Amino acid sequence: MHGHTAGRARPQDAIPSILEAVGSMRIKVLFFAGLRERAGARSAELELPAGATVAMAIDQAQRATPRRWKPTTLLMTAVNEEYVPPSYELKEGDELALIPPVSGGAIETAASDFIKITSERLDPATYSAKVRADFDGAVVTFEGVTRNHNEGRKVLYLEYEAYRPMADRKIRELIAEMKQRWAVDRVAVGHRIGRVDIGETSLVVAVSAAHRRPAFEAALYFVDRLKEVVPIWKKEYFEGGEAWIGDVGHPQGNQ
Repeated sequence: MHGHTAGRARPQDAIPSILEAVGSMRIKVLFFAGLRERAGARSAELELPAGATVAMAIDQAQRATPRRWKPTTLLMTAVNEEYVPPSYELKEGDELALIPPVSGGAIETAASDFIKITSERLDPATYSAKVRADFDGAVVTFEGVTRNHNEGRKVLYLEYEAYRPMADRKIRELIAEMKQRWAVDRVAVGHRIGRVDIGETSLVVAVSAAHRRPAFEAALYFVDRLKEVVPIWKKEYFEGGEAWIGDVGHPQGNQ
């Protein structure tokens, strides 16, 4: 007896059939730092079902790049330059940034604050001068310098990359947080991008306040939080290899 078997939908037919049923939208996905290198692309255009989430977009993005890659538990996601969870629902024209763990034009924030992310060398004295005022009794300046060793290997130089302008805005938000938590007056921040050689300054944070304790505490808070939420990455070039610092499988630190 010969029976009749209905044709089964192939896996690759699933997405087109969903799009026909519920409608579609197009978004852009951006890749950064070590993830960009693993994917073999800086960006990808995706067509997704209407109402698709960030998690769904990540799943499809893995098949839309020249090289196959896997997301990690440390991957952060941002839509239109704001951090969002994997359950966030996307809309037509959204820009989804896939941000691996972070490792920093001049911008005025408040009238007395200053931010500069630049490929030019940083002069810490310039940033200290920007926050100095006669009514403040303390100026604390932190200077992050590239050292010549890390994890037992000889470091040759670092290279920094930033997701602009999200990095600029996140720094402004950190400054606002500092001013809510501590009685500080002025803040000036400088961060290098591009190549930074041994002994050169990659980060300057200057904070002024009427008293020393809030200035010290606010500066320490800023540096710690910058490494957690500001999309700036550093790649370490050392004798015999290179690695994105903070990326999965690579050690932390040079600063």
